[in-house]
Amino acid sequence: MSRTIRTGNGGRATGLPTLEEVAARAGVGRGTVSRVINGSPRVSEETRALVEAAVAELGYVPNRAARALAGNRTDAIALVVPEPEDRFFAEPYFSEMVRGVGAALADTEMQLLLTLAGNDRERKTLAGYLAAHRVDGVLLVSMHAGDPLPDLLEQLSIPVVISGRRAADETLAAVDSDNFEGARAAVAHLAARGRRTVATITGPLDVYGAQRRLDGYRSGVAGAGLDADPRLTAVADFTEQGGRLAMRKLLEGRPDLDAVFAASDVMASGARHVLRESGRRIPDDVALVGFDDSAVARHMDPALTSVRQPTEEMGRTMARVLLEEIVGPSPERPQIVLPTELVVRDSS
Repeated sequence: MSRTIRTGNGGRATGLPTLEEVAARAGVGRGTVSRVINGSPRVSEETRALVEAAVAELGYVPNRAARALAGNRTDAIALVVPEPEDRFFAEPYFSEMVRGVGAALADTEMQLLLTLAGNDRERKTLAGYLAAHRVDGVLLVSMHAGDPLPDLLEQLSIPVVISGRRAADETLAAVDSDNFEGARAAVAHLAARGRRTVATITGPLDVYGAQRRLDGYRSGVAGAGLDADPRLTAVADFTEQGGRLAMRKLLEGRPDLDAVFAASDVMASGARHVLRESGRRIPDDVALVGFDDSAVARHMDPALTSVRQPTEEMGRTMARVLLEEIVGPSPERPQIVLPTELVVRDSS
């Protein structure tokens, strides 16, 4: 098998084709070639095709080790979930998020490192790992107000994208779903079905997404002229047990309630058990709506009406935004909000 050895201007053998030669063949800049090779979406399809054709014609093979050393790169991204292990494996939201991130990275050389940081020891270990710059960027999922991780990453100048804003004036790049409109639509649906005493089980209110779902619920209640009794609101923690406890509290305060909007499918599942234990039929006596449209919603009996948020698409979008930040940081940090959709089933 023969190999053609090209020479530079002085006749010196240069071996394998270089990034500069690929750029010259494609008629683009060196940085554009780098973005294509690293899988950045910040390149037009026409330009990407030109670069890929040049790579194929020249037989260019990226030297991953040299590229990482030259750019102080690790070719690794951390997906950090600051939640306990039991919640991570019980909540379908996280697995769908991981699936979306993995799909976005499938055609790149980036390695995905999944890290759970649900207690102080795990957070301390993670902080040391990040301070050593062992990853090129971080995806943060399930942010609580006051969490020090985003500020630490800012101090370390590590690119970061978060799932769900921490506040209305979020300063980091973030990808979120339209929590407010999803909740408002759920309440409007219940009102249209003739329900007048609609309760809600919220998530923890140090999570901005949970606040927005509560805001949407309140907007829906006001817009339909429904009962706004504070006893119709109970705070939980996005777990099934939390849904059970919140549902018991709601029934104690307002046993006449005729509908419940739970801020997650998992909490709706817990609420369903308590409603059945109390002799309430779903949806005859009490209509039930969840949020996420996860596998939990589809497998419940009766099947759960739920607000679909595009969790996998959120994961893919987060990964694409982070790749852009790694390849070429932008002074404008995007705030992307993806639409939600009410999926009506038998529970309402």
